[in-house]
Amino acid sequence: MTARPLGAAELLRSVGLLADGPAAWGTPVRSNRPGVYVIELPSPPQAAPVDFEAVGRWLERVPGLTLDGATPTGRELAARLHRFWLPDQPVLYVGMSAASIGARVAAYHRTPLGDPRPHAGGYWLKTLSGLDRLRVWWAETAAAEEYEDGLLSAFAEGVPAEVAAALHDPAVVLPFANLQTADGVRKDHGIRGALLAREPVGPATPAERRAAAARATAGGASTSRATGVLRSERVLRRPRSAADRAAPTQGRNAVRPPTRLTEAGLSALRAELGELTTVARPAVVARIKAARELGDLKENSEYQEARREQSFLEGRVQAIEELLRHVEIIEGGSDEGRVRLGSTVVVEHDGVEATYAVVGTNESDPVGGKVSIGSPIGAALLGKAEGDEFEVVTPSGRLRYRIVAVR
Repeated sequence: MTARPLGAAELLRSVGLLADGPAAWGTPVRSNRPGVYVIELPSPPQAAPVDFEAVGRWLERVPGLTLDGATPTGRELAARLHRFWLPDQPVLYVGMSAASIGARVAAYHRTPLGDPRPHAGGYWLKTLSGLDRLRVWWAETAAAEEYEDGLLSAFAEGVPAEVAAALHDPAVVLPFANLQTADGVRKDHGIRGALLAREPVGPATPAERRAAAARATAGGASTSRATGVLRSERVLRRPRSAADRAAPTQGRNAVRPPTRLTEAGLSALRAELGELTTVARPAVVARIKAARELGDLKENSEYQEARREQSFLEGRVQAIEELLRHVEIIEGGSDEGRVRLGSTVVVEHDGVEATYAVVGTNESDPVGGKVSIGSPIGAALLGKAEGDEFEVVTPSGRLRYRIVAVR
């Protein structure tokens, strides 16, 4: 069957749902039940109608945004967005809510471009001009997540192969404003730090609250009689101590520690990633497609099982890709005769010798003779030399070892 574009209502019907709507973008979606929704742009242009002023405001609002690791100009960022536009495809976004469709769409509409809350999903939509032409269709269902996946798959099937091949990332075909599949497979768009980071606000001290109340009283502000909380837009922050300032950064901007691997470990991870992406992923996608054709996604056990398998698979793919982005190769040998990461050590316990390779946490395989520096024996080995003795505390008691050789 020839691939062809589907409008929002037709897309919903293609997975067996009854479409409701449309509602103009920015007007209430009258549903307070769980379900899915589809946003479309009737008669879409051949090129992405990117609003350069909106993109400029986005860059000003989020100065830490990068494109392929560098700070982009507005035109460079707009050009990258153009590379994900699908001509003739009216559907721009597919979303879901496990609680209330109307509340989710309203939150989506009022979230400024660059803000993470109340709902930042599909924020690319806010980079376009002519948003007043958008229409929202929806369908109530208790199986919102399953039908969201079905809608995204049905959308991809309606995109001609030659059109998909022209995308910046032809491997992940999604509506323009969808940045990842229901299982977390992301478009490779190169944009990082696109949303403002929100730091938690620490509690004010009693002294600060009293001082603020005094200042507010002098300035005419009031407090709530019921709670005593100051009615003011000023946010009080607990002063950072020296320990706070010295502590490592947490959250979105935290520096990820390196993935320490031997050459063999790196090869094994690459081989696993290749197997997952070239063999396992196509197989599970085929299973999902076959199961979807059986109908009734909510009660379809084969579909549910295939989706769970896909979720696990994609989670592992993302984990490996993240590890490989921060690889630090461990060289073998010792440090002037002392055990270090990458050393091979022969130890003796109760007259029995065993050989261990000291590796990073991602290669740990005690049965295979690889001990992690995070394990009790691995940590105890570090810095030791031939002839040294050491003890390791285990659930069965203290075990005493002697190092026979370090290489």
